[in-house]
Amino acid sequence: MPGKNRTLQPLTEIRCFMLDMDGTFYLGEKLFPWSLGFIETLQKLGIGYLFLTNNSSKDRYLYAEKISRMGLRVSEEQVLTSGEATAIYMEGRYPGKRLFVAGTPSLLNEFSSRGFTLDDQNPEAVVLGFDTTLTYEKLWKLCDFVRAGLPYVATHPDINCPTEHGFMPDIGAFLAAVTASTGRSPDIIIGKPNRMIAEAAAKKLDLPLQSLAMVGDRLYTDIAIGREAGITSILVLSGETRTEDLPGSPYQPDYIFTHLGELALYLADLYREG
Repeated sequence: MPGKNRTLQPLTEIRCFMLDMDGTFYLGEKLFPWSLGFIETLQKLGIGYLFLTNNSSKDRYLYAEKISRMGLRVSEEQVLTSGEATAIYMEGRYPGKRLFVAGTPSLLNEFSSRGFTLDDQNPEAVVLGFDTTLTYEKLWKLCDFVRAGLPYVATHPDINCPTEHGFMPDIGAFLAAVTASTGRSPDIIIGKPNRMIAEAAAKKLDLPLQSLAMVGDRLYTDIAIGREAGITSILVLSGETRTEDLPGSPYQPDYIFTHLGELALYLADLYREG
């Protein structure tokens, strides 16, 4: 159902839904029972979809494999990570530059495959990702380059990453350490809730930004990106957010649904009426 936010863009104008994954499309290792039906509805209506994640420690191939294993066959081109979004941003801003990338092997490959030279001695810009292979030596070099004033880009802002056993420190904890040492914060952060990841999605899909909508279960990332990027935001109550969380939040969705199944029914009715 429509929320109580700004002037609504009709959902019939949306050409691609950007989908958060955990809490929206699946929970842990299991698809929600309505998820495949939602995709079938989009396919019948000729609407695209793109899975979106802030996690830059893993690549889009791994996420495509995970979703395919759960029962929906998708390619890596139907997944966008904050790591790929950062590489797309750097292609436009610093094409072909020498980069120091503090990240996992999959993130390093994302940049090298796009023609960037990875350089840990004399880089022209630095990128920090969610580096689960971070060493003290890498952190030290990163701080030296940041302190020297090189352009400094981060893949996303998340402080913690949820796991089955609690939380593990995410890139936000690394950013705090770098700031404590150097006095600098990143020049730009790409991932949700920032508009750059939505712009990267539009570029990847070759679609106008305004033709995209974000669907997710978190107000401060999934819904916040709607305001930051000026695109339609859709909250589903199948994950983190509860109805009682809405009144106190600065981030109000354009539409609210119990889950993707309810959104699918709403879309089918809209197109039937049209």
